Amino acid sequence: MKSVELFSGIGGFRIACDELGIETIWANDIDKNASKVYMNNYPDTNYINGDINECLSAIPKHDLLTGGFPCQPFSSAGKKLGVNDVRGTLFATIIEIIKEKEPKFFVLENVKRLLSMDNGSHFSIILSSLSSIGYFIEWRMLNAIDFGLPQNRERVIIIGWKNNPSSDNKPRMLPEGDLININKKNITDINDFSKWINFSDHRLKFKNWGCAYEGKFIDLNINTFSMAKPAKKLFEVLEEHPNESFFFNEDTKERIKNSVEVNRYFNGVEIRYNQKGGARMGYSIFGINGVAPTLTSSTSRHYERYEIEGNYRRLTNIEYARIQGFPDMHCQYVSVYDQYTLFGNAVPPALVKWAINQLINNERN
Repeated sequence: MKSVELFSGIGGFRIACDELGIETIWANDIDKNASKVYMNNYPDTNYINGDINECLSAIPKHDLLTGGFPCQPFSSAGKKLGVNDVRGTLFATIIEIIKEKEPKFFVLENVKRLLSMDNGSHFSIILSSLSSIGYFIEWRMLNAIDFGLPQNRERVIIIGWKNNPSSDNKPRMLPEGDLININKKNITDINDFSKWINFSDHRLKFKNWGCAYEGKFIDLNINTFSMAKPAKKLFEVLEEHPNESFFFNEDTKERIKNSVEVNRYFNGVEIRYNQKGGARMGYSIFGINGVAPTLTSSTSRHYERYEIEGNYRRLTNIEYARIQGFPDMHCQYVSVYDQYTLFGNAVPPALVKWAINQLINNERN
C-alpha cells in the first residue's frame, strides 16, 4: 500500500504509516522549518516544499491520502451557493486531488472546534463534499490521552473509503466495546439509511462520532473509548537534567505572590496556581502529576511554567516531542525555539495510526 501525505508538517502521519508497513511515496508542506525536518528525517521521499496548488500535477497515484488540513474559513459566497461549494479554500484542493487520483482511502485530521464552528456549517460543507464524490465517510473525535500520551489533545479524525458494490459500509472507528454502550434504537438508525439526516436540514454543531454518505449523515455522542491505553502522567516523560535556560525560578516565585493557589485538575491537567484576573491558560502554573494541556503553535504557550521538584520551568523541546509521541531528536535540524511550534502543530502519530489501522484492516483481511 502506498500513501501520499498532504500538509505533512513534521511527519506525524508518516511515522504512523511507517509503523503499519505503508510506504509514503510523496509529501508536501509549505512551511520551511517543517520541510527541513521532514526532508532530513526522510531523505528518500519524493518531497516538495511549496504551495500545494502549484504542484498538483506532481502527485502520483496512491492508495491512501493523509493530511492535517488547515482549518480555513469557507467564503460567505460559498455558503450562499450551497454546501457543495468549497471554492477558494485549501479544502477544495483536497477534493480536487481525491477526485483526480481516486485513492482507496483517506484520513484527515483537524481541531475539535471544527464540529461546532458556525453551528457546524463548515463541517457540514466538508462532509457533504467528501461524501458526494463516491466515498463513505466516518468521523470520530479522539484524545491523545487514550493512546498512552500525557496530553489532553482532542482531534477530529475523518476517514473515507471508496464505495463500490462490494464495499462494507459499516463504521470502522466504533470498536465492539463502544457499540455495547449504544442503545438498540441508535444501532437500528445507523443501519437504516432512511433514518439519516439530509445536510440541508442540519442546524446544530455535530456530535463527536458519525457517518456520511451521498448527502446524508447520522451522528451520536460516544462517551467511551474501549481501546484506550493506560493513562500516562507528565512526570513520566520529563528529562532528568534539563538545561538551566529552561528554568524561571525567581521570576515565577514573584508571579506566585500575585497568584491564587488552585491545586485542582481540569481535563486531567494539574493546575497549581493561577494569576488573579488571568483568563488564559498562559497565566497558570501547572503541576506534573496530571497530563499536559494541549500543546499549540502559539509562541506565548511555549513559556508556560511547571512546578517540578520545587523548581519552576517551561517544558523542554524534547519533552514536547515525548508528549506528542515523536522521537526525542526528531526536530533537531531546527532551533529549539522553532521546535515548539512544529511539535505544537503536529498530529500525534499514535492517534492517527489507530485510525488508519481501523480503516484499512478490513481490506487486508
